[in-house]
Amino acid sequence: MKNLDELNVNVFELFNKDWALLAAGSIGNYNAMTIGWGQLGTLWNKNVVTVFVKPVRCTHGFMDANEYFTVGFYPQEYRRDLTILGSKSGRDGDKIALTRLTPQAVEHGVTFAQAELTLICKKIYRHDMELANIPADAAKAYYAEEAPHTVYVGEVVGFVES
Repeated sequence: MKNLDELNVNVFELFNKDWALLAAGSIGNYNAMTIGWGQLGTLWNKNVVTVFVKPVRCTHGFMDANEYFTVGFYPQEYRRDLTILGSKSGRDGDKIALTRLTPQAVEHGVTFAQAELTLICKKIYRHDMELANIPADAAKAYYAEEAPHTVYVGEVVGFVES
């Protein structure tokens, strides 16, 4: 695991353009899902990642049950694999087996060998979004049939590069 002083990335492209895989758990018991929403910044004088997970997602339970999570970023050649992990549920079977990704243990969690960059995060905050506080257009577009996301903030304690 590398020190954060060595990290040099374009934070505005990581989530929206490149997507990411969020993983929580240990190599023997974990789940991963593709995320397109996320934030990097500072909170309480800590370098943080903020991710958003709907309660209906299998990963939600893993996020609640674990102190750490990882956020991994991948070359474009793995876009199809990330699409699978964003559209299939870990409750329905081994969705990782449908991809070309290889699970890999890292300190405090799981990533995949194909990741170019994995941020290792210690969960420091959790909050369920409230529908009443979400703009009407966003509520209609994203929450007409499902409960709003849970916000998880993790302190970035290190990273791994391939």
